[in-house]
Amino acid sequence: LPEAVREFVASGKSLVLVGKPEMPMGVILLSDELRPEAKGALAALRGLGVEPVLLTGDRAPVARRVAEALGIEEVHADLLPEEKLSLVEGLRERGGVVFVGDGINDAPALAAADVGIAMGAIGTDAAIEAGDVALMRDDLRGIPELVMLGRRALQVVRANIAVSITLKLVVAGFAFAGLVSLALAVLIGDVGASLLVIGNAMRLQGPPRGVGTEEEGVYRT
Repeated sequence: LPEAVREFVASGKSLVLVGKPEMPMGVILLSDELRPEAKGALAALRGLGVEPVLLTGDRAPVARRVAEALGIEEVHADLLPEEKLSLVEGLRERGGVVFVGDGINDAPALAAADVGIAMGAIGTDAAIEAGDVALMRDDLRGIPELVMLGRRALQVVRANIAVSITLKLVVAGFAFAGLVSLALAVLIGDVGASLLVIGNAMRLQGPPRGVGTEEEGVYRT
């Protein structure tokens, strides 16, 4: 191959030869473009304490070029589906793992991760079936939004449990002390607690705090 072509391939371009069986007649060089929202989404994830790791079946030069552009330090390239699965299982020993994928080759890793997120708008049926969550928007900014929503949901669940138990104990104490009737105690302890829990849970309907606008293309965490 000409030296110029070799340099392009080494820089992370994909090579396609065009020609006859006995003689190449031309070369097409392909290059993946980063999504415009990718840097903002990764910055938001880092702000949430999530460290990205790149697992890909692409060649090492391509993977390194993408990782350098996005500031990803840990990169694993030339991976087969079973190798992605093995790496995900190894990463789980270091902490919780969220795996994001859209292809058939990603299905085993999506199923093995603590949380598998399939890019539903462009993902294969196998990836969507294997994942725990399917993002129906073809937008990587939905990933940090999901992380924030999950954390908010966990906070609300814990708060609801604490409020419900505390209210029931207080009302029971008042009832035993004769300060309220048994019927009123039951009404407050059951209906009142239910209303408080529902009202607190409705806070999840709002957008996660710290999310930038779609026009900005970034998240402020």
